[in-house]
Amino acid sequence: MLLLWGLPIPNDQGFGTVANTGHSSDRWVINVIVAVSLPLFPHSPSHIPHTHTVHSLDIMPNSVSASASRIPIPPTGLILIAVITTQFGSAFAKSLFPQVGPAGMVLLRVGLAAITLLLLWRPRWTAETQRHLPVLVGFGLALSVMNFSFYLAIERLPIGIAVALEFLGPLGLAVITSRQWIDMVWASLAGIGVVLLAPWGGFEVNPWGIVFALIAAGGWASYIVMSAKTGRALPGGQGLAWAMAIGALLLFPIGVTTTGMTLLNPTILGLGLGVALLASVIPYSFELEALRSLPVYVVGILLSLEPVVAATAGWLVLGEVLTIRAMIAIVLVAIAAAGVSRPRTEG
Repeated sequence: MLLLWGLPIPNDQGFGTVANTGHSSDRWVINVIVAVSLPLFPHSPSHIPHTHTVHSLDIMPNSVSASASRIPIPPTGLILIAVITTQFGSAFAKSLFPQVGPAGMVLLRVGLAAITLLLLWRPRWTAETQRHLPVLVGFGLALSVMNFSFYLAIERLPIGIAVALEFLGPLGLAVITSRQWIDMVWASLAGIGVVLLAPWGGFEVNPWGIVFALIAAGGWASYIVMSAKTGRALPGGQGLAWAMAIGALLLFPIGVTTTGMTLLNPTILGLGLGVALLASVIPYSFELEALRSLPVYVVGILLSLEPVVAATAGWLVLGEVLTIRAMIAIVLVAIAAAGVSRPRTEG
């Protein structure tokens, strides 16, 4: 899954490199469009109008941006690859649960992501950074809760169901902050999907899995809010790098206590790095590169495929077979996500 919504675009002159002709009431809806596949690398801008194209995204370090810009793949192809790698990364992560468990896996993913970001951005611990420590801690906490809860959910649920439920966080935030009646239709559609995923009428599903998925959804919504505050407080990716490091520190006691020295096994470390690349680094780079030439709403519609791709990844990698009822519910949530990502109009 993967995206950071509500983070203004930083450049040498400040934030917001693209003129904003959209409405402030649509900020969170725009955010829902952008990084649905990248919780570890929040990045989507909140000041980009739905019908405009992003011409400059300077949140990536120059070396990463330059590498991504040389990829000979159409922008829509980049988004689809990001969606696929994100969900297959989650499926491969789940396949490692017998060795390291959800706690160990989330520590590996967040920890390796933190190391990567710190090496890329090399942020300095200045007096200004210390002044915003409460915001960074809040961001790191939201990030930790979101990812750990999601892994606890997919331990008990098929990945497709967990991703569909987790989408309720950003989708709900978009609807709550929207002033357009049509968004209530999309919310109702998602609600029907959730009802279909509930354990009734002979449909068997782990209730704790649902609880953890909904906690992850709430963590995702909090993550969006805190990412916006972090983006306003610190330039570029410095805030994200520090928040990721704080998140890794928060997860460290849980991961080490439950997994122990297994985390230092070279094979496990290598596999964990592969998961971090698939579920975080590749989607992060590809989504940002695609946003240079695609309207944001197009990116959002493509990213709404995540629940469906997650179900496919769970089937191919883990042999997870869903019932017709579950597949219908997942499709309904995906349609609702695409609906709130459409171009906005007044009224």
